[in-house]
Amino acid sequence: MIKVIEAKGDTIDAAIQNALAKLGCDRDDVSVEVISKPKSGFLGFGKEPAVVKVTYETSPAGKAKDFIEGMLVRFGTPAHIEVSENREERTIHIELSGDNMGAVIGRRGDTLDAFQYLTSIVTNKGEEERWIVTVDTENYRAKREASLIALANKMAQKALKYKKPVALEPMNPHERRIIHSAVQDIEGVTTYSTGNEPNRKVIVSPTDIPPRAQKKPQGRRPSKNRRGHKHEEKHETAETVE
Repeated sequence: MIKVIEAKGDTIDAAIQNALAKLGCDRDDVSVEVISKPKSGFLGFGKEPAVVKVTYETSPAGKAKDFIEGMLVRFGTPAHIEVSENREERTIHIELSGDNMGAVIGRRGDTLDAFQYLTSIVTNKGEEERWIVTVDTENYRAKREASLIALANKMAQKALKYKKPVALEPMNPHERRIIHSAVQDIEGVTTYSTGNEPNRKVIVSPTDIPPRAQKKPQGRRPSKNRRGHKHEEKHETAETVE
């Protein structure tokens, strides 16, 4: 994507530096066209600044940084942004740091995930091959992964102890994959997902109780109340999808 801006300054060099500061890039990364040279005027009258047009072709990493920077401004949470790009693996990692990163993380990382999802969409727009974009702050994702692995092991032991399935809280696809991966090497237990997004959750179950063997509880026969009206008991069940 090509970005073009105009900038002014007392000299041509000053105008160029003003443009570079706005773009956040180096002199070698841009093309410069002088629109008008500065005029000193006479006794302060008729003085005009230098005007330059700077053209900059943004890289995928540049698009990602520009977008998330704008998002943070609208979010009211300014932050320092560090971007690293690996062209061979086509990955872009964005690290945020600042005073109010708790608001950027959100509840269980929901806001951070939204930032990452939207940044990925914008970054990949117009690209022939897909880039993998990750957004992190305060090492949240590594801490969350460690927490999920600990939770998976705890729930696996609980399922084995009580010999019945244990349901975890709803999670996004990435977090569910972490749970599945953590449990797959634990003997005697298995995992499967149930429900629909965004309430889809992981069930940790003893292997001798396979998902498809869990049948819907049998309801009682209709009974009559004192006035002779029929009623039925309702049972909440979760549909096994995986």
